[in-house]
Order: sequence, then structure tokens, then C-alpha cells
Amino acid sequence: MAMTYVQKLLARACDKDSVATGDILELPVHLAMSHENAALVINQFNEIYRGTSREPSVWDPDRIAIIFDHRVPAESSKTATNHKKTRGFVQQQGISKFHDVRGDVGGICHQILPENGYVRPGQILVGTDSHTTTHGALGAFAFGIGATEMAAVWALGSILNVEVPGTIKVVVNGQLPDGVYAKDLILHVIGTLSAEGANFKVIEFHGETISNLPTSGRLVLCNMSVEAGATAGVVPPDEETVRYLRDEAGVEGELELLAADTDAEYDRVVEIDAAQLGPQIACPHTVDNVKPIDGVKGKKINQIVVGSCTNGRLDDIEIVARTLRGKQVAEGTRLLVFPASWRIYTDAMDAGYLGDLIKAGAVVCNPGCGPCLGIHQGALGDDEVALATTNRNFKGRMGNPGAEVFLCSPAVAAASALSGVITDPREVN
Repeated sequence: MAMTYVQKLLARACDKDSVATGDILELPVHLAMSHENAALVINQFNEIYRGTSREPSVWDPDRIAIIFDHRVPAESSKTATNHKKTRGFVQQQGISKFHDVRGDVGGICHQILPENGYVRPGQILVGTDSHTTTHGALGAFAFGIGATEMAAVWALGSILNVEVPGTIKVVVNGQLPDGVYAKDLILHVIGTLSAEGANFKVIEFHGETISNLPTSGRLVLCNMSVEAGATAGVVPPDEETVRYLRDEAGVEGELELLAADTDAEYDRVVEIDAAQLGPQIACPHTVDNVKPIDGVKGKKINQIVVGSCTNGRLDDIEIVARTLRGKQVAEGTRLLVFPASWRIYTDAMDAGYLGDLIKAGAVVCNPGCGPCLGIHQGALGDDEVALATTNRNFKGRMGNPGAEVFLCSPAVAAASALSGVITDPREVN
């Protein structure tokens, strides 16, 4: 029986010859990730053992990762207390993959996992965060679950009653033009499919354009697959996957590279000519409200945010620093830059990118998710307009339902920072 990549991965993980769309499986979990919401998972986990004589004990402390990233440093006494609670649980359970609020190990969870080699092809990875889909970029079947489900995973090491999803195959060929990046591609895909067009399905990326994308770009595609409703996004592993894991993540163990069968059946096939793409903008208040940049050029911007688990990587920061080098952020426009991890922060500092940004008038902040959520470090005022390289622009995102958020690539963000209005990067010298 011909299988898609995820079907083949699930069959292998469950020790079956084959699986088909609609099959119900109990999935073994290779890695379970939480961030600050681990405090809620701990409550649910302890409830499992209430009334029993057993002490609460996780199934495998080496397969649980906890990363503080949404509220760092703690913005309130409540958050600080939850951090403290989680630190105690980590120590008690012997959880090894713990990333505290520290400059040597910290960062956003969806960057920490790949850069530390925690993600491998063929894994089943679950996280208490909707953008856990990010890790399909390295060939994992990665998806988000709730706190109660995660508590059961911590206890059992598996997740029950998972239906094998159908798959949408997105085939991208051709070379992305200058000034057009993976962010523009995924915004175009979301606009094509709609916010619910991939509900309960996997988006599987193929084609020469994908083969030529670095892992940083693939992470963008899979991260935002959930914005089309997808359970998961995945790039079948290849030579680039191996290169990243060996050279950048320091992985030395054996890597198993599965591939979709050439005659696999898909629910839908979407073909895209990358050469025809231009910069794309997601307009308020939905991510699938996507327009070519010509439709929104000239829109006045109050705040620009570069960073997040979507576009806070070194190549993203380099694009912005290169564009702003020797120039100034427009008066009346705030530019905030949040690297995705402290490793990226340090590399950007060593390369001189942070100096270029600061001299241009940008504010460089610690790695974290604060401004994306609007929790702290960059909330918007009433009637303000933001342009962001983040992944969501729902009403109330970035802290204020009376504001507007437009989504874009780092190149558009950088060009717009110079002018103070949404600007096509292809028109900036």
C-alpha cells in the first residue's frame, strides 16, 4: 500500500506494515514539550495520582522538554510563582531538557528544540503549544495538544485515539525572486487554502524550491501550517535535514530518512510557481486575509516587530541589519527585534548585526514570545498599527483589540522600518 510521509512515519512508529487515513492509533511519544503552561500540566498530572498510593512520576524524564519563553523575564508575581513551581517539579522528576531564564540556554521553545538536536526525523513530538507544527521541518510528526492530554502523556508516554490525518501535498517549483522569502510562500499557501482549508490534515511540502530552502525557511513553513488549520506541517527529511542536524544541532546518532511513496494518494495537491510570487501581507484580523504587497503599500505603521518562533533566526536578523546598516528607522516608528534564542542573539552580536540595528534606532530585546502575544515588551496602543514577522494577527493580538496587526517577511519589515509605511523591499536600495 502506497503511503504519504506521515502515514509511513506512523506505521513505523506503531510497528505496523501500513496505516491509512482514518485509522485510530495509540502513538508512542518520542518528545513532549511544554513552556510556562507546564504549571497547568503539573496540576493535571498530579490529579492522575490523587487517591492512589503512588507518587507522581513521569514516564521518561529524558523525553520531556520544558522551556520558559512566553513570559521571560517574569512580568508578574503570578508568572514568577509558576516558574518557581515548575523549577521544583523539574528538579523532583529529574527532567534533563529544561531551559530556564538564562542567557546561555534560553530561548523560544520552537527554536530551542531544533538547535539543541532534540528533534529528529521520524519522531512523534507533541507540545502544549499550537505552533508545535514547527518541528515537521526536520521530519517529525509534530502537533499541539492540551494540558490534560499532556498530563496523560507525561504519565503514559503515549497519546491515545489519534486518527491518521489526510494529507495535502504542496508542490513548489522555481526560484524565489529577490526580496521574496519562505514567509511570503507560506502566507500565499494560507491565503490559497484558507484558515480552515487544512483542518485535521497534514500539509506535506515538496518540490525543488523546498529542496533548496535552508532549514530556517522550512521551519517557517511548518510553523505557520497550523494557520491553515493543519494538524501538522512536514518537510520529508533530506540532505539539508542531515546537514542541519549534524553541523548546527550537533547530532551524532543515526538518522533514519523516510520518504513518501511516489504513488501515495493525497486529499489535494496544490502546485505553486515560486518565480511568480511577490511579497505577501496578511491583513487584519485573520492570517488568511492575504494580499500582494501592492494592495497595502503606503499603510502607516506605528510599530514593527521582528522575531518570534517564525522569523527570529539569524538569517532573518541579518536581512534586517543589512537593510538598516548606516540608515535610520523612520521617526514615529518603533522597531523591536527579538532573536529566537540566546544562541542566535550571541551570533548576531558577534556578526555585528545587533550593533547595526541599535545604531539605526531599533530596540533589541531578549529572546521570548512576549510581544507576539502582547503579554509584555511591546503591547500596542489604541488605534495603533503594527507590522510583524510573527505568525498571528487576530483581534487583540499584541495586547490590544483596538489595534491592527499586519504580518510580513523580515525583508518587508526592514524596508518598512526605513519609511514608516508598508514598503516593498524590492524598491529599497
